[in-house]
Amino acid sequence: MASPKLTAISKRAPKSADKEKTKLKTAKLISELDELQNLLIAENQHALLVIVQGMDASGKDGVIRNVFGSLNPLGVSVKSYKAPTAEELSHDFLWRIHKHAPAKGMIQIFNRSHYEDVLITRVHGWCDDETAVKRLKAINDFEELLTQHNKTTILKFYLHISQKEQQERLQERTHDPRKMWKYNEKDFDESRLWKKYMSYYQQCFTACNKIPWHVIPSDQNWYKEHLIATIVHNALSKLNMQYPGLKK
Repeated sequence: MASPKLTAISKRAPKSADKEKTKLKTAKLISELDELQNLLIAENQHALLVIVQGMDASGKDGVIRNVFGSLNPLGVSVKSYKAPTAEELSHDFLWRIHKHAPAKGMIQIFNRSHYEDVLITRVHGWCDDETAVKRLKAINDFEELLTQHNKTTILKFYLHISQKEQQERLQERTHDPRKMWKYNEKDFDESRLWKKYMSYYQQCFTACNKIPWHVIPSDQNWYKEHLIATIVHNALSKLNMQYPGLKK
């Protein structure tokens, strides 16, 4: 499968898209996700891993809250990956990831993920190209292990935001009291490395596309949430899950 090309993908909804109608469709999809999740839990034969990647202020927290926030909390878990601890660094880079892989019947969401170990680490020179190639292979093997041996469906989302929109959202954090807690001066430094990040993201899409990436236009939150809700809904529907009968 061909890898997505960031330069060829818009960051905004098509001009023909109606915002209010789309939001109604999204609400219906999210309502139906509740029943699909119930089936997932009851049948206990499949797992879902949702990977959300994107630059700072691309809306990772918001899409997790707005698409998955109304689901049964007993069947969904969110793991946010930040800089590795000393203990995590003493293990292989996938050690901290694998222990949070979803059990059957569960939806696991990664806010950032194992891909950080071939993204920010390369941008800052903490990981050389030779090591990165080995890690990319290990990621492919890891994802294959989950899909082939634990019936895990993996959905990989890259939130495709423009640098202009990112700057506006970062600036908003400096004066909006509800968003000040998110402010981090280093986010502006990372934004200056935009071209490097885009280059390494593109390499991830090329090297790790056996399980396809979904590049989600993310300058408009309503459209981003609609696309992700649609993809998750379709993926769970295709599992053709059934409620188990009475236990004998």
